Amino acid sequence: MNSSTEQVQPLTGFALFIGAICLAMANFLAILDTTIANVSIANIAGSLGVSTSQGTYVITSYAVAEAISVPLTGWLSRRFGSIRVFVTCLTLFGVLSILCGMATSMGMLVIFRVLLGLSGGPLMPLSQTLMIRIFPKDKSHAAIGIWSMTTLIAPIMGPILGGYLCDEYSWHYIFISKAPFAIVAAFFCWRLLKQFETPLVKSAIDKVGLFLLVAWVAALQLMLDEGKDLDWFESTRIQVLAVVAVIGFIAFLIWELTERNPVVDLKIFRHRGYSVSMITLSFAFGAFFAISIITPLWLQGYMGYTATVSGLTTAHMGMVAVFLAPIIANMASKRDPRPLVFFGIIWLGLWTWYRSFGSLDMTYDQISWPMLIQGIGMPFFFVPLTAIALGCVNEDEMESAAGLMNFIRTLSGAIATSVMTTYWTNETRHVHAELVGVTHQSDTLNQSLQAAGGAGEQSRALFDLMLQNQSGMIATNQTFMMLSAVFIVAGSLIWLAPKVKKTSTEV
Repeated sequence: MNSSTEQVQPLTGFALFIGAICLAMANFLAILDTTIANVSIANIAGSLGVSTSQGTYVITSYAVAEAISVPLTGWLSRRFGSIRVFVTCLTLFGVLSILCGMATSMGMLVIFRVLLGLSGGPLMPLSQTLMIRIFPKDKSHAAIGIWSMTTLIAPIMGPILGGYLCDEYSWHYIFISKAPFAIVAAFFCWRLLKQFETPLVKSAIDKVGLFLLVAWVAALQLMLDEGKDLDWFESTRIQVLAVVAVIGFIAFLIWELTERNPVVDLKIFRHRGYSVSMITLSFAFGAFFAISIITPLWLQGYMGYTATVSGLTTAHMGMVAVFLAPIIANMASKRDPRPLVFFGIIWLGLWTWYRSFGSLDMTYDQISWPMLIQGIGMPFFFVPLTAIALGCVNEDEMESAAGLMNFIRTLSGAIATSVMTTYWTNETRHVHAELVGVTHQSDTLNQSLQAAGGAGEQSRALFDLMLQNQSGMIATNQTFMMLSAVFIVAGSLIWLAPKVKKTSTEV
């Protein structure tokens, strides 16, 4: 086995095709698992005899474990080799997916989901860096495009596939169906990629850093997941979790910046281009993820869409990315990627602003087509931003940079989802209360409904339903307006990054 990946020739022909498919599959499966169970919580909870609130731990357990393991990718790769870590994690991902599907109690399922998250975390950054290694340098823009495409599509496809499998078969297949793809991909990755193994660095584990990482990430993730149900800081549990998260995070920063062999290499933020890219990513991806969560909630709650149809509607945002991602990656490798990032984020912001003027009488086409056009901005934003971030770091920092990038992306999505869904829910209630107050003194509509033959109770129920739907629509418009402003700010931040002299496709 070669001591350095620089001595190994990139893959070509059919081997390159299979290698790229397997790496893309690994990334797709890991990200897919963050959303595939969201629409099936009620079914899982009912089947296992627990409450729906307890059923949410199916999501929380995976998210916490994944968030902890992602930033550890760099250390794991140095200690055990990137190929060994990747193939082991992918194999475990397949096996644990089967065990999740075979779980007979909620406790058993949560344990397997924690282990699944730990094995799935490193798959995202390692699939990214390995994709770059196996492609010839003049074709490596395609590697970035393919990886970015799966990253954008997977979270949108999760609810669609999860809803379909749960409705047509059983919730067990949500997990079991992924296993064959993971195991087959792991087999081919080992056969094709073991020549790209990285040299090992025998370093002791940073036990204190690892403990602090687990403490503050777990506390933060639990706080975000449970805050909405426990009325946030009115709950003692949330207050305690917040204190643990803040103190743990500060201690983690101090320790990792002074530790000789840190478990997470935070010194990578010394690169200004990387730091700016991560700040931009936090705001822009957080806003995008919030939109992709709120849209199906609005469609199901106030527009009368089924889970499947609302998922298909939301998927319009990712359809264009499939075709544009490789093209944009090629453009980013040949010119300054900053204008592309700026255009993509501003495009997302402008179309989010356009969607903030929605109404209850919109048809399916009037909802889906703007989302399809809005999705054009995603590859323009995400692909060049990846090129900037990885193009600013040294080659030996690639795994750590990719791991931190995926960690920040995951964390920003979790924070944005929690904050914006809380805002959307509270705003819906606030608007509903205002509408009730305005209409309380005038029962013209109520009288009209009674005159049409409706009984008093029926007319009041219908009137309240109309107010609820209108409140949801107004709150959705206000939320989209706020998110459009976040996009504008995020797009402007990218100009703080220096002009990239080398993109990640040249590393």
